[in-house]
Amino acid sequence: MDESLRLPGTGRWLGLVVPKRHARRSVTRNLLKRQMRELMQCHAASLAPGLWVLRLKAPFDRKLFISPASDTLRATAHDELALLLQHAALRR
Repeated sequence: MDESLRLPGTGRWLGLVVPKRHARRSVTRNLLKRQMRELMQCHAASLAPGLWVLRLKAPFDRKLFISPASDTLRATAHDELALLLQHAALRR
């Protein structure tokens, strides 16, 4: 499902794509989208104005992350998203 969010006062729009085929459980998809929104707001000042789309391109291994909202999944997703946005800020 695609969602968009305007980050007020920043000149940035955020689009989120978390396909069901990569995150089968809705609780996992919602967790990932919440983290995407939170990290984008934290890193917005370092990113160029415009439209930003974050898309989950590969599934998380369900054998490694048994619980759909485990602390391990939360930390792994947070770290990967933070790294991605830091790299994007450097390319500015």
